[in-house]
Amino acid sequence: MRKVVFVQGGGLGLDQEQAVRRLFEAARVPVEFEVHTAGRAALEHGLDALPAATFDAIRGCGIALKTKLLQPKGAGTPTAHGPLVPTNYNVAFRRKLGLFASVRPVHNLPGIPSRFSGVDFLLVREITEDLYTASEHEIVPGVVQSFKIVTEAACTRFFRLTFELARRTNRKTVHCIHKANILKMADGLFLDCYRTVAKDYPEITPKDLIVDNTCNQLVSRPQQFEVLAAGNLYGDLLSDLGAGLVGGVSTTAAINRGHDVTVYEAVYGASHESVPPDTANPLPLILPAIEMLKDIGEAPAAERIRAALCAVLTEGKVRTRDIGGTAGTVAFTDAIVARV
Repeated sequence: MRKVVFVQGGGLGLDQEQAVRRLFEAARVPVEFEVHTAGRAALEHGLDALPAATFDAIRGCGIALKTKLLQPKGAGTPTAHGPLVPTNYNVAFRRKLGLFASVRPVHNLPGIPSRFSGVDFLLVREITEDLYTASEHEIVPGVVQSFKIVTEAACTRFFRLTFELARRTNRKTVHCIHKANILKMADGLFLDCYRTVAKDYPEITPKDLIVDNTCNQLVSRPQQFEVLAAGNLYGDLLSDLGAGLVGGVSTTAAINRGHDVTVYEAVYGASHESVPPDTANPLPLILPAIEMLKDIGEAPAAERIRAALCAVLTEGKVRTRDIGGTAGTVAFTDAIVARV
């Protein structure tokens, strides 16, 4: 039995967890979840938002499946004079574990309406630096300065993982996404590191593309891409754009990688105040769970669950409201379980 740490952030993540448990049971997956809470779910149990025990368990196991961590109730928006809420728990979670790359598979799902077919690329995003270091200050009232941090060490590490992933998945091109025509030093360094690492992978064709042209190309002919490698900010924007190409955030997953830890993460979550119990779409957690099974050597079980899911979506009779149906979480899960 393989142990996996399950990180529960609360809200609709509770419904998503039950859906995944039922699918794993139906597919006879030899995985045992060790459940830990974080974010609002931990606060509601009288714990720290990011409990040390949760991180100790993940480091010890090396693998985790995670729902989205919710902020405290009534959280506001940060201002130039200081944050009104704690640091984003999901970002802080990744930093504490030393996760440095987020992989988003972007591909069509049968039965999910989208403007394009035949889309199948990986978006790989560096998640430790860039503007997301949140290194900023107010110089004088009305003038704020934010720093874009780019280092050779982080870029080289990131591109090495990207090319290894492309090699492992038999993809023949990697596009580096940048704005080096304007940010000649910061994005210039990012691009230089990419070209240096690319030399070690002669079987993969390196290409680079300015980020604004990338957006144009993605909404014109997304089928041309196999792997996109981007910094933190551009990668964040392109992640949502990519999801929009294939039907929305419910169709994507996130695999966050570090040196010795991998976290498979739902990219969508909300409170039960926003999404009442038994109404949520469980796909945002089912899809990263399938990716996790493939990576831990349970590819046959992953394929059974994926095939069952695709059959239900193709038939189209049972869907949650966000993808054009009326079913609740349990009913949608029931339909997939029956196919497994």
